[in-house]
Amino acid sequence: MQPQPQYGRNYPLAAAQAAHHAPPPARRGPAPIAQPAQYPSQPPPPPHHTNAQMIQQQGAEQAKRDRLRRMAKTPTNKNVPEGVDDICIGDGVARYKELRDVERTLDATMMRKKLEASDSVYHSRSGRTGTMRIWISNTAENQPWQNGSMDADAFDFESDTNATYRVKIQGRLLDESSDEGLEEDDDDKDPDAMDEDGTEGEKKADSPETPKPFSQFFTSVTIDFDRAKSLQPDNFTQIEWKRPDGAQPQDNPFSQIEFERKGDENINITINLQRHQNPDIFRLSKPMAELLDTDEEDRAGVLMGVWEYARSQNLQQDDDERKFACDSKLKALFNGADSFYFPNLPQLIKPHLTTLPPVQLQYTIRVDKEYLAPSPDSGKQPSEPTIYDVQVALDDPLQPLLHSILRSKQSTETLQQIHNIDDQIVLLISALSRSKAKHAFWTSMATDPVAFVKRWFSSQKRDLEVIMGDAARGGGEDASGEEWKRGGADSVWGTETARESVALWLARQSIPKAH
Repeated sequence: MQPQPQYGRNYPLAAAQAAHHAPPPARRGPAPIAQPAQYPSQPPPPPHHTNAQMIQQQGAEQAKRDRLRRMAKTPTNKNVPEGVDDICIGDGVARYKELRDVERTLDATMMRKKLEASDSVYHSRSGRTGTMRIWISNTAENQPWQNGSMDADAFDFESDTNATYRVKIQGRLLDESSDEGLEEDDDDKDPDAMDEDGTEGEKKADSPETPKPFSQFFTSVTIDFDRAKSLQPDNFTQIEWKRPDGAQPQDNPFSQIEFERKGDENINITINLQRHQNPDIFRLSKPMAELLDTDEEDRAGVLMGVWEYARSQNLQQDDDERKFACDSKLKALFNGADSFYFPNLPQLIKPHLTTLPPVQLQYTIRVDKEYLAPSPDSGKQPSEPTIYDVQVALDDPLQPLLHSILRSKQSTETLQQIHNIDDQIVLLISALSRSKAKHAFWTSMATDPVAFVKRWFSSQKRDLEVIMGDAARGGGEDASGEEWKRGGADSVWGTETARESVALWLARQSIPKAH
């Protein structure tokens, strides 16, 4: 993909736009009376696809509800029911509980390590920088001195010259072979656009030994012409390439930019390179730079620096740990405030953070014969490039390793296997709970069959009355069971539920009725 030059200004107003903003015509007399609309004798038939769309939407919603219902019904308990260890033979339950404790400890440790690794990947700065070597050169065609029939020193106002120049900007991260990177011209480039060498960038991105291409180190490239737009043949003064919002640095990589424009005179340009920073690095104000002993820092580093300084100077208040007193240095930062709250610190440091200025490279586009076709005795090469070295930030070397650990394919497969085993354990625990309920049922029946049958009939009777709607006093209890006849602190009437119910009933009786 080739980056297209963007002319942020100097476009003439379109005819349609001019017509849109034109004043309305003068009104001449009253307007004609609007005729009533003619409706057809029969209404148009309703569209046939509406019912199909509604049915499809209702089916999707029903499928979603069913999926959520199944998820809600899916058991998740992996703990052994209480009392199972008393009726099981052997130490299987105890060993299972020990394994569960080990699993919880291991999960907590792995999660803590994973968070620490993620924090080191996304919030730490390795401080490694590299040298980006940039070559700037230009060629020209159809210049006056290149045409033998025209005198280069003569003015010809009637001739329509097609003199053009092509500027090439190449960049590569230096390694042991620092002079590599200059490439031959490509005649297939679009002369009206800033070209991206996407094919070469893709090859470099695929090779782990090849450094990242030029485009991954910058977010925008702006070229300003040192000449008024009225003197420009194409009536423009700026060319810009900008990475789209939301795009990743590795999207559509390229290692060079080219553009071709009309011109038959030398002209100075300024190339502004806005460096890519992750996280964003800011230039600090003078008071903040003196406090942190650095001129550039990211937002998290500034917050941590102010926090560490306040803690080292014992400025934290005892009554409120979020509040810090301000000494002379902090007062200079926060407009003479006597104290500040740490949750408000992100807003307080905003005036002290400014965006880093772009890297500016000066270059003169030359179309003269001395530059484009020097004599063999001069020892110069045609279109000899201007070279700049720019310092750029490099990635943390631990990032690929940590990324492979956190998001490796093997780790994902292992987690899926663990999830499947957990589902099997949940099903076994559910079966174990049902077996324990059966065991308790038959054990209670075998111990005292008469009392068990009476309690069971009483429970079934209450359930049936609730189902049939014949229940009275909250559940149809007739207080004939032994549990209702027994008194004391350990009886049903001495429980917290009974006391709360009585208190609610008395409170409801004491509310006066409205007349």
